[in-house]
Amino acid sequence: MPYRTDGLGGDAGVRVLLVTSRGSGRWVLPKGNVGSRSAPHVAAAKEAEEEAGVLGAVCPVPLGSYRFRKRVRSGASLMADVDVYPLAFTRELDSWQEQNERERRWFSLVEAAGAVDEPDLRELFRSFAPGDFTRAAARTGWREAVARTSSGVFSMFAWFQRLLPKSGNFFELFEAHAATVLAAAEATARVLEGGPAGHEHIREVIEREHDADEITREVLQDVRRTFLTPFDRGAITALVGALDDTVDEMQATVQAIALYEVDSFAPQMRDMAAIALDAARVTAEAMPLLRDVARNAKRLHELTERLVRMEGHADAVHAEGLKLSLKDHGSTDTLRFVTEREIYKHLERIVDAFEDVADQIDGLVIDHA
Repeated sequence: MPYRTDGLGGDAGVRVLLVTSRGSGRWVLPKGNVGSRSAPHVAAAKEAEEEAGVLGAVCPVPLGSYRFRKRVRSGASLMADVDVYPLAFTRELDSWQEQNERERRWFSLVEAAGAVDEPDLRELFRSFAPGDFTRAAARTGWREAVARTSSGVFSMFAWFQRLLPKSGNFFELFEAHAATVLAAAEATARVLEGGPAGHEHIREVIEREHDADEITREVLQDVRRTFLTPFDRGAITALVGALDDTVDEMQATVQAIALYEVDSFAPQMRDMAAIALDAARVTAEAMPLLRDVARNAKRLHELTERLVRMEGHADAVHAEGLKLSLKDHGSTDTLRFVTEREIYKHLERIVDAFEDVADQIDGLVIDHA
């Protein structure tokens, strides 16, 4: 499922790319059969490139699945099961393999749900950005906040704090921090794609880390000066600390890449960056739901469960990548192995930090739901 975020304003700007079927002309996701030599998410990304002419970071943990009935060459109409992998858009090709056979179009999530025929796929689109998140994001404008400079962000925070002097500004800060983490994860994934613009994406990650530090400091100051806090003070500092650890490790990753001048990356590294990006998206979805933990407990549990599953998958990818690096470079190019091990270490720590975020959210759910 290729997706992108247009402009500002929370997930109201999330769009997904659909293509027309060659047979019926109906709108579908890019998809195909899994080859014997390709991992499922790699095959999915290849289909997106061939059918829709779109490139991006694909998370190897599926978002979900759906079923549809497909007519095969013999004339039989058989059920097909489809796993859906989120692909964070980075580039659209001007020409691609099936451009003369299909139409492609970006849809809002609501439009995409209305355009497809499969009920389960409609539910996947809806679950990608629940209404609670839409309303919370529209109410707080957290994407607009982090899109500005640090001084702009905190001038906005200042007037909000004047309105709520007794309860602090924690929810706005959590959402701003999560949005900053998401932007840094997008830039990290672009770094791991390689290419001549890598140094610019490295710079963005470092700048985003500085923005996150400013937000973290603001949270800690609010904890000290606020009489009435929405959660236990220790829970607030633990949550923002876990969030900050994710972007700290993103910065450590790109700084290692810059230090060792690495410009090509193993597929396992790209997979781990894609997992981190999807984890950041899930985290950004969870933060506004904390405004009403009791009402949103079920959805928060679903999101944290996905974060934990992603961390387990990342561990397997990390072990596989490190083993291949040792096999390829351990005895012939020790410096290359040491360099790749360092990058893998930080990539693993990014996803580990997202699991810590999940643990902190689960703790809030247990205490307040």
